[in-house]
Amino acid sequence: MGRFFDHGDLRFVVLKLIADKPSHGYELIKAIETAAGGAYTPSPGVVYPTLTLLEELGYVVASEAVGGKKLYAITPEGEAFLASNAPSVRSLFERMAEAASTSAAFSPQIMRARENLKTALRLKLHGGQLTAEQVAAVAKALDDAAAVIESI
Repeated sequence: MGRFFDHGDLRFVVLKLIADKPSHGYELIKAIETAAGGAYTPSPGVVYPTLTLLEELGYVVASEAVGGKKLYAITPEGEAFLASNAPSVRSLFERMAEAASTSAAFSPQIMRARENLKTALRLKLHGGQLTAEQVAAVAKALDDAAAVIESI
């Protein structure tokens, strides 16, 4: 799959999400992932520079929140920019909704199974010292699961 967004599209998406609800960077990453149905998850290395750009353009303001995180809110200039680009913004969210409708990433069965695996692995790894044989067995189980999934 190629790029999910064209150059400059992410700023529209981020700005629209902030307009809907002032957010932290991590919340925006999760909101985009959810809106795209798991078909796309932006990296922090893409989202935070976008937030910096939007701040420099005067479209958002950041305030310090609990825990030292920045909370981003839209400015009147940002609202005007969104309004002047409403068709493009609407099209981007329609495209993300389309991707979400065809993505299995958030199907209840897969999410449940993924969480079960993560929990089992976390409990095993943090439950005490593993022997070399146990480490090898866990690695083999994970490799086997990956091979089975790839063959489906």
